[in-house]
Order: sequence, then C-alpha cells, then structure tokens
Amino acid sequence: MNATNRMTLVLPALPENVALARVALAAFAAQIDFTLGEIEEIKVAVSEAVSNAVLHAYPGGPGEVRVEGRLYPDRLEVVVEDSGQGMEDVGRARRAGFSSQPERLGLGFTFMESFMDGLEVESAVGRGTTVRMVKRPGSPAARQEGGAAQGRR
Repeated sequence: MNATNRMTLVLPALPENVALARVALAAFAAQIDFTLGEIEEIKVAVSEAVSNAVLHAYPGGPGEVRVEGRLYPDRLEVVVEDSGQGMEDVGRARRAGFSSQPERLGLGFTFMESFMDGLEVESAVGRGTTVRMVKRPGSPAARQEGGAAQGRR
C-alpha cells in the first residue's frame, strides 16, 4: 500500500533542530486519527531519535539528520537517519541505562520502544545509523498512559 502523504526534513545535526523535527512530525501525524496522548508519544520518540543523532553521530564536526514521515490510513512510519560514526553494538546501545556519554541517562531507545508500536535500528561503524519507528492510532502504549481517554480529534 502506498503512503497517503509523506514528508522529509534534512537538518543540520544541531540541538536547536530537535524541537523543529519534533513539532513538524507531530503536525504531520495529526493528519490521521491519533489521540493527543499518542501525538505526545510520537513527539517524545522523534525527539529521542533526533537527539541521539545530534549527540552521538558527529563527534568530529558537522553533519545532517534526515527525518522522514510517511502516513498510511492505519499508521505513521518515521525514519531518522544520519551518516555519522555509527554504533558498534546496537543491542548494547538499546539497553536501558547504556550511554556512551556518562552524563546521559541512556533511556532514548527505551522511550522510543515503549511509545511506538515498532522500532528497528540499523547501524554500521563509519556509515551511520537508521532508526525506523511505526505508530498506529489506538496503540496499547497510549491506552496504558491514558491517551485513549483524551478522545479522538
């Protein structure tokens, strides 16, 4: 099935662009039947994915983050990718509490996984990282957090 709508942002990997990506994807996702709680979950997941690219992908200098959204009648698909340093061990990076920067909590992937219905992470050292996320209206995560109680828009 083809997407009913799609968007692409290509942004410099700067901290101030995390909020831009977050708001743009939330507005885009609002085109289908997500609750306000589900939109908030999407915002958190996108923020975490883009923040990871900003914080970890380009330690030696500037780079870009590509954020794609695709809408289908029954779901949102989000892809966040960078062409930075990549990760040696994706499984280790996805563990709660792991961070390559000790001052960070290391919960980004944990939040993405709990707020989205699907999460895939691919990474290659020296080539970058791609995070794919899927969210469906009426997802279990939103119902557990009371998102469904906020009603449909």
